[in-house]
Amino acid sequence: MKSMSKEIGIDLGTSYTRISVRGRGTVLSEPTVVAINKVTGEILAVGNQAKEMLGRTPDNIVAVRPLKDGIIADFEATRMLVQNLVYRVVPKSLFYKPRVIITIPSNITDVEERAVEGVGYRVGAKAVYLIEEVMAAAIGAGLQIERPEGCMIVDIGGGTSEMAVLSLGGIVAENSVRVAGDKLDSDIVEYIRNRFNVLIGITEAEEIKKQIGSASSAMTEEKMSVKGRNLSTGLPETVAITTKDVNEAISGSLEIILKAIKTTLENTPPELSSDVMSKGIVLCGSGSLLKNLDRYISEQTGIPVFIAENPSECVSRGVSMSLDNIDLLKKSVKSKRL
Repeated sequence: MKSMSKEIGIDLGTSYTRISVRGRGTVLSEPTVVAINKVTGEILAVGNQAKEMLGRTPDNIVAVRPLKDGIIADFEATRMLVQNLVYRVVPKSLFYKPRVIITIPSNITDVEERAVEGVGYRVGAKAVYLIEEVMAAAIGAGLQIERPEGCMIVDIGGGTSEMAVLSLGGIVAENSVRVAGDKLDSDIVEYIRNRFNVLIGITEAEEIKKQIGSASSAMTEEKMSVKGRNLSTGLPETVAITTKDVNEAISGSLEIILKAIKTTLENTPPELSSDVMSKGIVLCGSGSLLKNLDRYISEQTGIPVFIAENPSECVSRGVSMSLDNIDLLKKSVKSKRL
């Protein structure tokens, strides 16, 4: 095996965790899910295998998402997840005190920041660098953040939506709301419960969003059948959901994201605002794949909106690129050492 890299990148997301190794790029991407035996505390599965267990486990096994809204909700489960994924790409016997970059949301508290940092040290890091997701996203999306002009990134992930205007290698104005892809899924579950008295799973809701969801009125109305449980009879039932239904379900959450974008623009100096007006807003994150989301934001702000190439990979790509320039990027990352 080739000599071990001394730099590891971890895009610790609510929905997916991605591992990067310096010189190799992103080498692993798995759902941020852990299956644990409640009796023994033993980890049974992580990532894809654990996600398949969600809602399907016996009483003695629990499949959990250890991050909520971009924040660590279960430290031990997060540690086990990260350790398992890191050791898959860098075997423990060779994992000797690397430097680690881990992404964090911009609205993180000091306590939450220390929890993320602790995960890095628990997997054997010599030094842990915490980089804000919007910074990593901007780097991964190819924005020229070092130039003396404004550029704006909006990263809509699973747990949080982050937006920032950057210039001269730093963040000038930023905002974050704990409303993103997961909230849209739960909105759909709640809407179907209230309108049809039928309960569906969160996985089914996500599929509805992907297949027929739209941020604005679609030219053609699409339909999709979904199976759930009638809350009155307890029996299985199939209901037909339309694009209009989905749009109605998620409109409130989309307005929250839009308001955060507008607030960020309001807090941006006029000189940089004019740059954003001319260059446009770049969308990334898995949530940016919602149909017509770019058009919706553009119509509401009057600013051109573009979706980054491979938007779901922007943050992890930015982390990977940062691994090659840790020393140069220290002014953009939070560095903590033992």
